[in-house]
Amino acid sequence: MASYSTTSPWANTAFDLQGNLDILKARPIPKSADDMLYTIETQYTYRPDLLAYDYYGTSKLWWVFAQRNVDIIKDPIFDFVAGTSIYLSKPDELKRALGI
Repeated sequence: MASYSTTSPWANTAFDLQGNLDILKARPIPKSADDMLYTIETQYTYRPDLLAYDYYGTSKLWWVFAQRNVDIIKDPIFDFVAGTSIYLSKPDELKRALGI
């Protein structure tokens, strides 16, 4: 049976008795008063993986932006467009929350 790393959005999702991945159990990203309000720049349009790499040091955390901004980003790729303002969790706080 497969397992997922702590950087994966599926890390908390269980497997059923046949070894199939069950319905996604979302990993909440805690809000903090010192989260940074960031306006997505043109070079990151449709590319949350690039922003994750530049800000968190790994492209594997691309999904964090949608989880942290569920009221703004419905589709984690196509809603990730220049001019959209989102909140970014500080890298050290996010890694602590995810157990990285």
